[in-house]
Amino acid sequence: MNVSPSDLPRSDFLRVLTERGFIHQCSDLAGLDAKAAAGEVVAYVGYDCTGPSLHVGHLLSIMMLHWLQQTGQKPIALMGGGTTRVGDPSGKDESRKILTLDQIAANKDSLKTVFSRFIRFGEAGRDAIMVDNAEWLAPLNYIDFLRDVGRHFSVNRMLSFDSVKTRLEREHELSFLEFNYMILQAYDFVELNKRYGCTLQMGGSDQWGNIVNGIDLGRRMGTKQLYALTCPLITTASGAKMGKTASGAVWLNADMKSPYEYWQFWRNTEDGDVARFLKLFTVLPMAEIARLAALGGAEINEAKKVLANEATALLHGRAAADEAAETARKTFEEGALAESLPSVAVPLAVLEAGLGVLSAFGPDHAGLVGSTSEARRQVKGGGLKVNDATVTDERAVLTLDDLTAEGVIKLSFGRKKHVLLRIA
Repeated sequence: MNVSPSDLPRSDFLRVLTERGFIHQCSDLAGLDAKAAAGEVVAYVGYDCTGPSLHVGHLLSIMMLHWLQQTGQKPIALMGGGTTRVGDPSGKDESRKILTLDQIAANKDSLKTVFSRFIRFGEAGRDAIMVDNAEWLAPLNYIDFLRDVGRHFSVNRMLSFDSVKTRLEREHELSFLEFNYMILQAYDFVELNKRYGCTLQMGGSDQWGNIVNGIDLGRRMGTKQLYALTCPLITTASGAKMGKTASGAVWLNADMKSPYEYWQFWRNTEDGDVARFLKLFTVLPMAEIARLAALGGAEINEAKKVLANEATALLHGRAAADEAAETARKTFEEGALAESLPSVAVPLAVLEAGLGVLSAFGPDHAGLVGSTSEARRQVKGGGLKVNDATVTDERAVLTLDDLTAEGVIKLSFGRKKHVLLRIA
């Protein structure tokens, strides 16, 4: 989004988000700008606990919380310990798996670690806080809730929202449990306003309808003016969904996606996305981003390395980013076997019996491809290598004889994706 200086908002918060391309929709930009300029914005983003890690698609909203705090406002990271029990139907053709309370609690604990990399938690006025909506949703009396909150919702209007309408148009089942999700999310907004003075909810553009529901509920229940702000859903220059790879989602937890693999994800950014991703996913000054964006030809690869370094440093720390960059340099520029490449442990008995090469590359082991059928296609195209030798036989078997002097088997998918198999 190209905006002239005269059109930029007055508040530091909205000016930064505008310059960097975060803003997709806002319910009242002028009103929110005035409130932010006065330093009076408390804002939240909600994250359901459906898995042990967030993925790179969540980074936009996390970065919005980062810039909110950096510009003098107060962020709230809302954990959906309550709403996860229901399941958000947005963007889904089928019901989410119902998780146990223990699973939800374990996922919540695992998710918490990421946020401290991006926002500062504490007791001071503008320090971030993390709260769980189970605090107010779990004790609700169903009859009282229907009477006090449910009466403000029109079923006709609820049926018009994309999360519901899409399911019905495709004749996919929508449970009554999921149908209630938008009511609970709207109630979260009202409750956070009452408890913490929160007046802004942020999220992805697919959450617009749910957020606006919260504003409407707040108005009907007598709260002060509430605001909605959404960021765009990111697709790459080639039209692919951001963060989707052949081996699955790009997770933020290091135990699910190593710092090196995360670094490589950003290093593999398409040329047309480099400038945009530098604005969205790093904290580099805009002048430096403009300099990097002006690089052309082979020099664009240097900008990609900067993107990979800065994005990885934000999430995993500078030391991990530097190690990932050095591993990549040794692997690609020197052709050396870098010991810090991602590794997967394989039981000794498996290699003694023989491990099929398709299985070795698949999700059960190295995870370099999403399925054995994808591995088979890559073999036919010459895309897979074992110890730098191209795999030509899909029936090949890896054994102890394939271990290198370093005691590993190096699996490669293309030029940039490598995993070391080690004996457990």
